[in-house]
Amino acid sequence: MTEITALADLDGEPHANVFPGTEPKTVRLSLAAGERVAAHSHPGRDVVLHLLDGAIELDLDDETHALEANDVARFDGEREISPVATEPSTALIVLAPRSTGTGADTG
Repeated sequence: MTEITALADLDGEPHANVFPGTEPKTVRLSLAAGERVAAHSHPGRDVVLHLLDGAIELDLDDETHALEANDVARFDGEREISPVATEPSTALIVLAPRSTGTGADTG
């Protein structure tokens, strides 16, 4: 089965589920300039954040990373995350359940 959706058509601000009820959880994040998401974590998940447009400062634990459009960040969901937009920004975030298997790394 193939599902296709337009990010701009999704309901919900600043978070909108792209494919509700499915794994991996995929979310569109839209932030106005200066808007911050409160610090939080995603235990049991690996996180990939693709900044589609704009610019954000991504706070991960005690580190800050400046991301610009088309940058992709990957990190452990156990880390505390708090993004703040330095200009209007849209990101696509994939929250994948962490594998508990012992198979070989394919990456």
